[in-house]
Amino acid sequence: MSMFKAELDSFTQFLKRYGREAFIIIFATLFITLDSYHPIGNEWQSTFLYFAVFPILVILIILRKNPLDFGLRLGSPRIWGFWVGVICLAAAVILYASSFAPSLQSYYRTNDFKILSYFLTSCVSLCASEFMYRGFLLFGLKEKFQEGSILLQMIPFALLHLGKPELETVSTLLTGILFGYVAYRGKSYWPAFIIHLFINIFFVVLINIKYPLHV
Repeated sequence: MSMFKAELDSFTQFLKRYGREAFIIIFATLFITLDSYHPIGNEWQSTFLYFAVFPILVILIILRKNPLDFGLRLGSPRIWGFWVGVICLAAAVILYASSFAPSLQSYYRTNDFKILSYFLTSCVSLCASEFMYRGFLLFGLKEKFQEGSILLQMIPFALLHLGKPELETVSTLLTGILFGYVAYRGKSYWPAFIIHLFINIFFVVLINIKYPLHV
C-alpha cells in the first residue's frame, strides 16, 4: 500500500511539474490525428481549423494565455530577417537541384496548374500548420524546455511528411530544426512561415514550369 501511495504521489508531482506541457503535447497530437482521420471540408480548411483555430481556443480557454505569446508577435525582425534571406537564397539553389529528382517531379506535377490558386491555398494551410509547430508547440514548450523545444517540435513535423517522397521526408529532420531555431531566435513564428511558403511556392511552380503535365 505504501508503494502504491508513493508511486501515485510521484505521478502527481510529475503532472504538477509538466501539466501545462502535457496539455500542449496532447492537444497538438490530438489535432494532428483528427486532421488525418476526420478532415473538415477540403484540405486547407481542415488544416486551418485543426492547426490554428483549435490550438488558439486551447490557449484561450484551457491555458488561459494570450495567443500572441505563442509566436504571433513580430518578435525581432532584424534577427529573423537575416535568416529568412540566407535560407531562402540557399533553398533556391538546393530546390533547383532537387527538381531533377523523378520522385519529386511525379509527386508535385499537377494537371491544369494555377499559380494564384496554389499560392492562396498554400498561404492559408502553411500559416496554420506553421503555427501548430513553430507557434503552439515551440513557444508552448519553451518556458519549460528552453531550446529543447526546437527539437521537440521537429518530431511531429517530420512524421507528418511520411508518405511524401523519401527525399523530402528525410530533409524535414533538418528543416524542422532550422525552422524552429529561426522562430526561437527571432521570437516569432512568422519567419518560419515565410521560409516554408517560399520553399513550397518556388519548388512547385518550378516543377510545373519545367515539367508540365500534358493530358
